[in-house]
Amino acid sequence: MAEASKHTGDTLQRRGLMLILSSPSGAGKTTISRMLLDRDPQISLSVSATTRPKRPGEVDGVHYHFVDSATFDRMVDADEFYEWASVFGHCYGTPKSQIRAGLKEGRDFLFDIDWQGTQQLYQKDQQDVVRVFILPPSIEELRRRLTGRGTDPAEVIQARMERARAEISHWDGYDYVVVNDDVEECFGKVAAILHAERMKRARQTGLIGFVRELMRD
Repeated sequence: MAEASKHTGDTLQRRGLMLILSSPSGAGKTTISRMLLDRDPQISLSVSATTRPKRPGEVDGVHYHFVDSATFDRMVDADEFYEWASVFGHCYGTPKSQIRAGLKEGRDFLFDIDWQGTQQLYQKDQQDVVRVFILPPSIEELRRRLTGRGTDPAEVIQARMERARAEISHWDGYDYVVVNDDVEECFGKVAAILHAERMKRARQTGLIGFVRELMRD
């Protein structure tokens, strides 16, 4: 009966997944990520290590693991990251140890990384990765959103627009592509993707024991 104990009610034991949300800056990735974390208690944010300075209100170990360049380089040399990249002069990386342990326990993790990080992560762990790319409804709308923030000078916005076009060119390296014209509709699509991926047979590790129990005389 040990295998039958792997499920409770309608919930079968399963392996967790790594949900990647990527988008050009201003397309709504951060908003969708926050909505997902607020509304779905089964998923938590992957906490990256970074060499960038801590911003007001950020907490070490909650928003990022803030490390100096020497420490980050040591972690790269020790192969402690799933993926890492340099963005706007600062390094960001995803530590392996806590993620791997959580996946075995059936926990899901949300990743807010670019296409380069997505490639690295997928190459190292294809079976657990779900890749979603969020597109803006138009380049004009993307520029309007970036300008509307009122936090960046014109030259920074132009640099972000150039980077956005480069990032958009990698849309075909993702499993799903969603256009964010309406934030609630976009969130609903991402939530549906997550739900469907959780139900995949290969991830429901408790199915074998459950089905065997059903087939017993």
